[in-house]
Amino acid sequence: MGFHTTAESVPATETTSPSGWPVSRRYAWIVFALSFGLLLSDYMSRQVLNAVFPMLKAEWLLSDARLGSLSGVVALMVGLLTFPMSLVADRWGRVKSLLIAATLWSLATLACAVSASYGEMFVGRLFVGIGEAAYGSVGIAVVLSVFPTTLRATLSGAFIAGGAFGSVLGVSIGGAVADRFGWRWAFGVMGLFGLVLAVVYGVVVTERRLRPAAAPGADEDGAAAPPRPLRALLPRLFSSVSVIGAYVGSGLQLFIAGALIAWLPSYFDRYYDLTTAKAGAAAGVFALIIGIGMIGGGVVSDRVSRVLPIRKWAVAITCSIGALVLLTTAFRLPTGPLQIAALAAGALLSAGTAGPAAAMVANLTPVTISATAFATLTLANSLLGLAPGPAVTGLLADRMGLLGALRLVPLIAVAATVAFLIGRHYYERDLRRITQDHLPAGPQAKEPELSS
Repeated sequence: MGFHTTAESVPATETTSPSGWPVSRRYAWIVFALSFGLLLSDYMSRQVLNAVFPMLKAEWLLSDARLGSLSGVVALMVGLLTFPMSLVADRWGRVKSLLIAATLWSLATLACAVSASYGEMFVGRLFVGIGEAAYGSVGIAVVLSVFPTTLRATLSGAFIAGGAFGSVLGVSIGGAVADRFGWRWAFGVMGLFGLVLAVVYGVVVTERRLRPAAAPGADEDGAAAPPRPLRALLPRLFSSVSVIGAYVGSGLQLFIAGALIAWLPSYFDRYYDLTTAKAGAAAGVFALIIGIGMIGGGVVSDRVSRVLPIRKWAVAITCSIGALVLLTTAFRLPTGPLQIAALAAGALLSAGTAGPAAAMVANLTPVTISATAFATLTLANSLLGLAPGPAVTGLLADRMGLLGALRLVPLIAVAATVAFLIGRHYYERDLRRITQDHLPAGPQAKEPELSS
């Protein structure tokens, strides 16, 4: 699941209210509600496709490989364009960028509804990904700018949960609408929902009304640091073996989650003989389980690593190995309640590495480039996991059947575990070096708390 909350970090600033709220509480929560609504629309437009895989396959006689590519191209665009789109947003303004993004993915989803061929659908999905890349890079930044800094962790967690809820709604509602009115209406409903929200957002949320959230002089010096050339950033983004291990391990592990979200509706359709609506609803529950696991992995990681920060790696490794064992077992069991239980447990752990990996990256890169580091993590998650997961599973399914493909998918966790083990091995050495390089000398230069 592409939970791409990698927006540019929002520096703490002086507020215009002694209460610590940059704008009125009422307006801040309105901004949150509308931004959260757009996030739901984002993921609903992305995941509705998975609910109608069986219908597209039957109507257009598509191979599973082509079906997988329709899902993977969105994650690919999100991964490739999140960072460039954040730069564009800084130039054009965040609110304007959000409106353009939401309008683009909504119109592209409507274009999917009237597609007459695989090629037209592919182009529509590509533009869905472009729009979602722009939203993911700046949406959370707008929300954080209107709330006190003490609420940032809670709000960030809510945005992660929003991705899970949007995925559930996209698959379940999309399946129900498609079952009753046809697959074109499923895309149409998602596209219209996004357009309506974009119009409301444009009326209520404006750069002028958000302006009090910035400190005086923000226009002149609001940026945390002058832009750095990419050539100067790369060595710092990949400055240690352990941070590379976090990038690679996180991306490879999300290969599994991406494959499950894309192909479970088809799995339930083919092997449990469920209708499109029921298969979508069942897959929606599993999408929610994956999202809960993603959030839960971060919570557990923070809790167990308060004293020994290196335990974050242990949480990631445990999730990776647990998903491997449970999912491999699940897809070798006969269909029925026992398989569903094992599948649910494996799905819970399949993306549990996301939180620990993000914390590792945050603490293994200088704070001045944290936004770029998270964009790099998003790129790794997309290029190594969320984009190829559905596509490769589809290729394998054409050769050995969907069940055979899903039996192989969990094996990627072996490579993810190796990456996390290598990162853990070098972690303390790399952290000491980075701490010495980027913190002032003296008592403050000791190893920092890694609870973020």
